[in-house]
Amino acid sequence: MIPELRNLSYERRFQRLELISLEQRRLRRQLIETFKYLNGLNNVTLEGLFERDGNVRTRNNGQKILLRNFKTSQAMNFFPVKIAATWNQLPENMVSAGTVNTFKNRLDKFWITNPPSTTSYYVPNSLRLMYD
Repeated sequence: MIPELRNLSYERRFQRLELISLEQRRLRRQLIETFKYLNGLNNVTLEGLFERDGNVRTRNNGQKILLRNFKTSQAMNFFPVKIAATWNQLPENMVSAGTVNTFKNRLDKFWITNPPSTTSYYVPNSLRLMYD
């Protein structure tokens, strides 16, 4: 360990070293996998994993995923449920990227000005109320 960082908290160490936390790396990886799945860039056929929102709205990133309602709190741990709300918040130019590398670069640039939450995935209040 670097001696100057020994007494700093986990978050402070990552800030000083200009790194992102394990949770943020995990979120980044899941967003990349979601991009690949929605664009047919992987060899996995998971029918019905995500359901696209068919509503055409002006304030839409073009690839919105429907948030499903479940009766149990365990459903919040499923990959499509955890990632859908976060995916829906991404800007259109990011989700419409032509390649995975373009998506990664745009995501990294977006996170410079809009860092991801350090707590957990974004869950809208309407969903939180259902599970409390």
